[in-house]
Amino acid sequence: MTENVVIYEKEGDIGKITINKPEQNNALDLNILKKLISAFEQSAKNEDVCVIYAAEGKHFTVGADLKYSYDLLTNTDKFPEAIEFLESWQILTRAMLAHPGIIIIGYHGWVIGGGFEHTLACDLRIAANNTRIMLPEVGVGLFFSNASTKLLPRIIGESRAKQLMILGNEISAEEALNMGLVNIVCKPEGLKRILKRTANSIVQKSHMALRLTKKFINENQDNSIEATLARESIAMITTGQSDVLRQRLEKFVKERH
Repeated sequence: MTENVVIYEKEGDIGKITINKPEQNNALDLNILKKLISAFEQSAKNEDVCVIYAAEGKHFTVGADLKYSYDLLTNTDKFPEAIEFLESWQILTRAMLAHPGIIIIGYHGWVIGGGFEHTLACDLRIAANNTRIMLPEVGVGLFFSNASTKLLPRIIGESRAKQLMILGNEISAEEALNMGLVNIVCKPEGLKRILKRTANSIVQKSHMALRLTKKFINENQDNSIEATLARESIAMITTGQSDVLRQRLEKFVKERH
């Protein structure tokens, strides 16, 4: 059995969080969820500008550990743990959305149920072309987690979100790309390279502007136009006074004159 089921690493401004339970197809139990929450919180404290979220093995994750979940459902003595397990999915989404850095995820193989739903809190999604996504909850009598009933319609629209959630059919990486669910599709052998290249590109940008961009896109969907305009004005003034902007503008002007 793999001891370090979640690995957090930091290299410069880039953090990397990896699910590392390949012998069980990265099935998620309470222990893994707690470790993911801790990893994202630690990454935020470490001020990672960008986070690569990945998984070892054949599949990103087959979702909740079914054997573990069945034991929680059928063992009355484990009711408190069952409640903690369910709530931990929501806490994980809170931790990911609260992270000020840009989170990019690399899908491959199966990405099922809550294992997919919690990744909707990521900022950019890159998928190997062998990715298969499925939301089987309704078919087995369960319900969705991780604010997916809000985030998924926001990303792909209500009609397509209802299609995925109600019908529960699997979709391919190309189908996910066509509906705007993923940003890039690549060959499996190129996934790590593209994730790293994307992260390197991101951390070269203004860190303050990146934080504000993520924060405002996440929050302004629920604000009025007037409130959004007012917030943007303050952000423009804030970034306009930064030394980073002055240095980059000076370089831009000198290169063209």
